[in-house]
Amino acid sequence: MAKTREVSFLDSVSQNFDKAAPHTGLPDGLLQQIKVCNSVYQMRFPVKIGSEYQVIEAYRVQHSHHRLPTKGGIRYSQKVDQEEVMALASLMTYKCALVDVPFGGAKGGVKISPRDYTTAQLQKITRRYTTELIRKNFIGPGIDVPAPDYGTGSREMAWILDTYQTFKGGEIDSAGCVTGKPVSQNGIQGRTEATGRGVYYALKEIVSYKDDMAKLGLTTGMEGKTIAIQGLGNVGYHTGVICQEEGGATIVSVAEYEGAIYSKNGIDMKKLLKHRKSTGSILNFPGAKNLKQRKEVLEVDCDILIPAALENQIRKDNAKNVKAKIVAEAANGPVTADAQNILTKKGIMVVPDMYINAGGVTVSYFEWLKNLSHMRFGRMEKRFDQNTYNNLVSLVERLTGHTIGKKERSLITKGADEIDLVRSGLEETMITAYQQIRETSKRKKKIEDMRTAAFVSALGKVSSDYLNLGIFP
Repeated sequence: MAKTREVSFLDSVSQNFDKAAPHTGLPDGLLQQIKVCNSVYQMRFPVKIGSEYQVIEAYRVQHSHHRLPTKGGIRYSQKVDQEEVMALASLMTYKCALVDVPFGGAKGGVKISPRDYTTAQLQKITRRYTTELIRKNFIGPGIDVPAPDYGTGSREMAWILDTYQTFKGGEIDSAGCVTGKPVSQNGIQGRTEATGRGVYYALKEIVSYKDDMAKLGLTTGMEGKTIAIQGLGNVGYHTGVICQEEGGATIVSVAEYEGAIYSKNGIDMKKLLKHRKSTGSILNFPGAKNLKQRKEVLEVDCDILIPAALENQIRKDNAKNVKAKIVAEAANGPVTADAQNILTKKGIMVVPDMYINAGGVTVSYFEWLKNLSHMRFGRMEKRFDQNTYNNLVSLVERLTGHTIGKKERSLITKGADEIDLVRSGLEETMITAYQQIRETSKRKKKIEDMRTAAFVSALGKVSSDYLNLGIFP
C-alpha cells in the first residue's frame, strides 16, 4: 500500500490560514494580500573554507510590510530551503500581531550545518551573509531586524551588528539592526531565556481556567503537572528549568539528537545539561531509562508535551499515538495541519506556535526599543522608586510602632532592574494575548481549536493595519 504524502510546512501554514479565513469576514483580496510573502531574497555567495571556496545557499524573506521594520530570526541548518523560510516568515507576521508587537514578519536561513565549520569559518559565513543583506537593503533598524533562531545565537548576532556598523558608520540607531545580541553589545537581560519563559507564562495562564482544564481531565495550576520535552536547546532547556523551579512541574521525559530518556520521578534539567556536557549525550542519565527511539518522547504518557525542536514532528502517521492532554508548540510548526485535525478529534488541546513561542520576539521588541532609546530599562526610575518605597515603609513603621526585618524591607522596597521589567512585560504580554485568543474562541462558536482562534485574532489585527493604510478602502 502506497504511503500517503505528508503536506509540507508551508502547505500546513497555508491550510491553517485557509481554515481560519472564513471566520474573519474579510474580503478575499485582503486575505490574499495578508497570506502571500511580499519579498523573497534568494542568494548564493562564495566563502573560502580552508583552501577551497564553497558556494553558500541562503535566504531572507519579508512576509508582510503592514508594519515596519519586519522581524524574524536567522537559522543555520542543512534543511533550510525557500519554502521553509517563507513558512517561518508567515508565522512571524501572525505571531507579532497576536502579541501586539509592531513588526511585520520576516525570516532568514543559511543552508549549512554549524557542526561542520570552525568558529572562524562561521564568522566568515555570517559576515558575508550580512553583507549581502546590506547590499539589497534587507537589514536595518527601520527596515528588517534579524534575531537568533535554530543554529544561531548571541555570538552570530554580534557579528551581524559589527558588520552592519562597518558599512553604516555613524548611523545613530545602528544597534537596533539586530536583536538577541550579548548584553555587553547592546543586548538586553532576559533575552536568552525569553522564549522558554514565555512558554511557561503561557502554560501558567492556560491551566488557570477551571472549565477548560476540566474538559481535559486536568486540575488547575502548574504544580504537579507532568511534562515531556523534545529538544534540549535554548527553548527546551529554559522551558523545563522554569516549569520545574517556578511552576512545580515534573519533567518526565526529554529527547535530543542522540536519543531520549524517561523517569516517572522527574528529571532535573540543570543536572541533565551538565551530564550532557560531560558525556556528550543525554543518554544514561542517572535515575532515568533510555528510550529505544528519540521520537518516543512524543508518545509518552504525560499532561503536557512540549515539542521544542523542529517542524513536522507530529504528523498524521504518529498523531494517533500522542497521549498528552496539552501539546504546546514551543518549536515552529511541529504539528502538521493533518495531525492537528487528529489531535483535535482526540480532545487534545494544541497550543499554537505563533502564540506560545512568542516570548522571543516580545523580548526582542524590548531590546529594539532599548537600542532606539539608547538607555537601559530601569535606569531613570529604579532608585526613585526604591527611595519612595523606603519612605512609605518607614512611615508605616513610625505610625504603627512596629518594624520589619532587613530582608523583608529589602524585598518590599526593591526598585525594578532591567530583568524585572523585561519579565514583567513578557508575562503581561503572554497573559493578554491568551485572553484575546480565548475570547475569540468563545465568541466564534464554530471554531474547534486554539490555532484557528489564534489565526482569526491575528488576521483581524493585520487587516486593520492594511485598511488603515488605505490600500483596501
